[in-house]
Amino acid sequence: MKKLDGKVAVITGGAGSLGRTAAELFLKEGAKVVLVDKDEKSLSSCTEQLFEFGEVIAITADVSSENEVSGYVQQVLEKWGKIDVFLNNAGILGKTVPLSDQTFEDFETIMNINVRGIFLGLKYVLPVMSSQKNGSIINTSSISGLAGSREGSLYSASKHAVVGLTKSVALEVSADSVRVNSIHPGPLNSKMMQEVEESDESQSPSEVRSRIFSRIPLGRYGEMLEVSKLILFLASDDSQFITGSQYRIDGGIGAR
Repeated sequence: MKKLDGKVAVITGGAGSLGRTAAELFLKEGAKVVLVDKDEKSLSSCTEQLFEFGEVIAITADVSSENEVSGYVQQVLEKWGKIDVFLNNAGILGKTVPLSDQTFEDFETIMNINVRGIFLGLKYVLPVMSSQKNGSIINTSSISGLAGSREGSLYSASKHAVVGLTKSVALEVSADSVRVNSIHPGPLNSKMMQEVEESDESQSPSEVRSRIFSRIPLGRYGEMLEVSKLILFLASDDSQFITGSQYRIDGGIGAR
């Protein structure tokens, strides 16, 4: 039997690299998948690529809008009647500059997506799972949610908030057999890291990449599939006795 047979999974940030990779893995493991993203063009393209793997639908929505979040949850319930897995994944990096160079608008932008978006997803999905008396939620944080991040203070603050939400909500819904965990990827082979490499005007992208690799004991970026396999474990019944936990997947950075 496949690990997610008969389950309905919702993924925010579904048009991004991690969302798409997790969706493909979920589909191959028997789930019906809902991709949520505000980038309609990328979402449509991503969904078309996934049709061959199983039942998948796309919903265009802004995770920072309460009306749109409640709306996508209602659409899922009208389509499939339940939500078994929720990958609360949408997020942005923001500017990598010292705090004194951040603006209030920068603060609002990153908090609206990385914190408000996580909060709203939880607010509207949790009652569904509690009424079902089962469900697994995986909140995407970062290693920056477990430690400080030089020139990434707003991102780090937003990802620390995800940990607080994860732990607190896990306690609130444990009696309903709903599990809530967070994942904390290190640097990944992604567009986001490419932007980081290109943002340092004092060094070439290859020099920045080498500097980053030197801080990772395994000496490379992580891959989206590697993170998706961790997500699959937390989504599946293999992790039934796990809730309120933080899972590093960082190539050994946290061991130092």
